[in-house]
Amino acid sequence: MTVVPLEFRKALGHFVTGVTVVTTRCAMGTPQGITANSFTSVSLDPPLVSVNLSRTLASFQHFRSCRAFAVHLLGADQQSTSSRFAAHGTDKWSELDYGRGIMGVPILPDRLGVFVCSFYASYEAGDHEILIGKVENFEINTDAEPLAFFKGNYHGVIETSKNQRSSVAVS
Repeated sequence: MTVVPLEFRKALGHFVTGVTVVTTRCAMGTPQGITANSFTSVSLDPPLVSVNLSRTLASFQHFRSCRAFAVHLLGADQQSTSSRFAAHGTDKWSELDYGRGIMGVPILPDRLGVFVCSFYASYEAGDHEILIGKVENFEINTDAEPLAFFKGNYHGVIETSKNQRSSVAVS
């Protein structure tokens, strides 16, 4: 069987993911940011996370050579933030008030959570690069609902009641 890239992408869209905005700053100090849904934990000791970045991104080289980056978990009410950082050819930072983390990494003001990372490693993987960061600090809003992405659309998350939850066995 030959795997057709567009069909493969469509099939992967059937896996529900969270939505993040990943930020860094370029060598000249300009903030950079992208929307990504390929965020995951890698290790607890040391605390590592990863994000997969397409090599076709206009800002790819800035992330590839960064010394630090931040991964912002988006809340259910932040579709506009996701769309802003997913857009091409626009000033994503126009009229956006943001803070700064380690090494000047831009920190978005509103978010479900943020993981501020120093660069740890990167690995080439097909048409993407896996960027791994060592978590230096993090902040989570435990009362906010997450923004989810499924089959090419944004969704909310419905929490099941505690008596309906089941454990997952991994073999």
